[in-house]
Amino acid sequence: MGKLTTHVLDLVRGKPGKGIRIDLYRLDGDKREHLASRVTNDDGRVDSPLLEDDALTVGTYESVFQAGEYLRLKEPDYQDREFLDEVVIRFCVADANQHYHVPLLLSNYGYSTYRGS
Repeated sequence: MGKLTTHVLDLVRGKPGKGIRIDLYRLDGDKREHLASRVTNDDGRVDSPLLEDDALTVGTYESVFQAGEYLRLKEPDYQDREFLDEVVIRFCVADANQHYHVPLLLSNYGYSTYRGS
């Protein structure tokens, strides 16, 4: 069966993004269902998949990374020039039997993502 995993890399510091809260939602038309909340560990990963087996279904999802909270903790004067707050990555699962790895590569003023393995 499939699973959904993630991790966060702090590109400014060259380290894993530790302590970042991630909220996962499933979207269905106008409905947004909260499925899970996790916090990244010392390695910038969550301790278990966000979804796996029958919980992962075909559809549209959003991972919401609380980047602003993390950046303010790492750099106290970030709030004086704050740019990012919540980073929302919306993605689609087309085959629920596959592994979807959707990481966040984070810096103070930008981010990127990709479908990993």
